[in-house]
Amino acid sequence: MYTIENVASAPLIPLTKNNLEDYLQAQSSLVKNWVEQTKFEAKPETFCLIPAEDGSIASVLFGVHETDVNKVDTAPIWSIARLASQLPSHTYHLECDWDKKGREQAAIGWGLGTYKFGFFKQDFMTKNTPPPTLKLDEELEESIDKIDAYVDSFTLVRDLVNAPASHMMPEDLSEVMQELAQQYEAEFTEIVGDDLLDENYPTIHAVGRASVHQPRFLKMEWGQSADPLLCLIGKGVCFDTGGLDLKPSKFMRLMKKDMGGAAHVLGLANLIMSLGLRVRLQVLIPAVDNAISANAFRPGDVLETRSGKSVEVDNTDAEGRLVLCDALTYASEFSPDLIIDFATLTGAARVAVGTEIPALFSNKPLLSNDIQRSSQGTGEVVWPLPLHQPYRAQLDSSVADIMNCSPEGYGGAITAALYLNEFVPENIDWLHLDVMAWNTRDRAGRPKGGEAMGLLAVYRYLNQRYG
Repeated sequence: MYTIENVASAPLIPLTKNNLEDYLQAQSSLVKNWVEQTKFEAKPETFCLIPAEDGSIASVLFGVHETDVNKVDTAPIWSIARLASQLPSHTYHLECDWDKKGREQAAIGWGLGTYKFGFFKQDFMTKNTPPPTLKLDEELEESIDKIDAYVDSFTLVRDLVNAPASHMMPEDLSEVMQELAQQYEAEFTEIVGDDLLDENYPTIHAVGRASVHQPRFLKMEWGQSADPLLCLIGKGVCFDTGGLDLKPSKFMRLMKKDMGGAAHVLGLANLIMSLGLRVRLQVLIPAVDNAISANAFRPGDVLETRSGKSVEVDNTDAEGRLVLCDALTYASEFSPDLIIDFATLTGAARVAVGTEIPALFSNKPLLSNDIQRSSQGTGEVVWPLPLHQPYRAQLDSSVADIMNCSPEGYGGAITAALYLNEFVPENIDWLHLDVMAWNTRDRAGRPKGGEAMGLLAVYRYLNQRYG
């Protein structure tokens, strides 16, 4: 993927449609004729292999947007990501006047562009063609750990989401979290099965009790006690049948990704710990399998929560907010400086902003604005939606303190966020990201399948807040 060795390499040369002609004027007839014959026009995400006289690769011309050249911090992370998956196996180096930050981001994108998930294919490890290698310049040698941290964190999220439910149940999530804790000398604890009732996590138990895979509340803590407490909470529904309100098969097909929130907080935690952000980190994952059996929770049931509030179940397929509310209550008991939760929570958010944009909610509007600003230049888009309090009436219940979802069906992403907001005190900064966690199409550096969404924007904000 990367090398810092002094080996021969072919230059990767970024060009725009506007400066291609100027570049060619200084080149040999061979290069000019080759570019003309291959009809390379420097359109973004296209490239042209320039051969040497002996038939080897002399250089690679590739197209970029004007902003990638004139304003490198626009989104260089994806500028060479496509090349990493399409170029022949060879060693290359980036040859341009981009600043160090831009070249760092491009190198991260290169690593993300080499990603493949094929662990269940027989020839994945034995016959897979080695990916091309990017040679880092001397200035970037000191950034190799940072580059690796980003690539490893994205890879962790992608691998967890891509893993089939048969290999990623609550006990498997627990094992991954334990390995991460061991790697960074963090403290790991978990509460399993009926012990959840004894320790007062009743909604986590209710959602997961029907499965042969026992529900769990996973916790990892890292950092110095004197640093501000940052709490990350991830929805860990390892598979979601919808419960007794059974999903149609069309919508159940991808429900292995319903633990995408848990994958995100593990990836973000990896990034935070790897880069040594000055926070006291607490990572909480309610891990369950929303299955069906004789003891599954039912529509119309009234559940107790850790907070003491009672919840009427309108729909068993609105289970994610049920497991999250106990985790939010627990986190709030420590009065953290900031709570961030990631969750594949609602289809309504996908209707509102599509599959590639996380919907963003906060009890502090300025916090939402800060996160959105932090997304600029990352190649990601996150979009704030209003925590519109008048919609809270849609969650009113005649038999309990609150319903888990609105029977009306309108503004579903907002009412889900309003439900979660009930379990976070007003004096604690809280951020909620409703994510797809899945690419429905192939893009540069972002193959179809499991994906980390909003991670770049959130980490940039955290680095500004605590770094």
